Amino acid sequence: MNNYSEKIQEILKEMNKIVIGQDEIIKKILIGIFIDGHILLEGLPGLAKSLTVNSLAKIFNVGFSRIQFTPDLLPSDIIGMEIYEEETKEFKVKKGPIFSNFILADEINRAPAKVQSALLEAMQERQITIGDTTFRLDNPFIVLATQNPIEQNGTYPLPEAQQDRFLFKLKIDYPKKEVERELIERISKGNIPEKVEVNILITQNDIETIKKEIEKVFISDVLKDYIIDIIFKTREKNNYIECGASPRATINILKAAKANAYISGRDYVSLEDIREVAYDILRHRIILSYEAEVDNITVENVVADILNSVEIK
Repeated sequence: MNNYSEKIQEILKEMNKIVIGQDEIIKKILIGIFIDGHILLEGLPGLAKSLTVNSLAKIFNVGFSRIQFTPDLLPSDIIGMEIYEEETKEFKVKKGPIFSNFILADEINRAPAKVQSALLEAMQERQITIGDTTFRLDNPFIVLATQNPIEQNGTYPLPEAQQDRFLFKLKIDYPKKEVERELIERISKGNIPEKVEVNILITQNDIETIKKEIEKVFISDVLKDYIIDIIFKTREKNNYIECGASPRATINILKAAKANAYISGRDYVSLEDIREVAYDILRHRIILSYEAEVDNITVENVVADILNSVEIK
């Protein structure tokens, strides 16, 4: 269907030289890149999140910046500041690490709310004002924010309204036994993941072309209605749902389903495209009730029930 199907498969293959067993995560990150969507990654330390994003930046030949969020971080540490130069008697703008293409916001929930807001505002507006000057952020620009699911001490959980700005919330689990065995095999042969060289496989012009082609992917009225039915199901009165998904979720499912179809080499959206992306789009947008907590019902349980109960009309 498109000229980039093989190229995208090459990217997945190239990434497999470095990160094993994370094809679905990498595929979702590619979707985010191609539809300008930011991603929230939840997983324990040591699961190659930084290595994944850095390697993708090399394959795409774009800038990479890692920001370690800490309780004492300031907004200016992210976006930059004006510095007075004694020699020239003028203020000079010093740009922060947000001025890059692929941003890894590591442990975003360790920084206070005002710092989180500075990052999330940049994500939303794709521009930053320092002093009296407004700067457009680079293109492509994608933020991949990580948070630890276990450690709670010294953390500042992201408010639901801010989580809604992320396209996906992806959960990264420990690798399977055979995957970790393959990792040992590679390292024993001297193939250290951090030292493996990757090839540049795609250009910025390619990215822009892919974005335009994804917009042209066909979706039937029946499947559009199916997306709407899923979203409205999250808003129905329910013992376990306090608040359902916003219209932003509707738009994101549509765009992500088109991108998923495109990456799969098709020019039309299928039911499976919607189901593949809906889970990670809804996961952080549904607020559970107190009853759900009492009954040990997780948001994963609720989303699964919704996707299993909504039928195509």
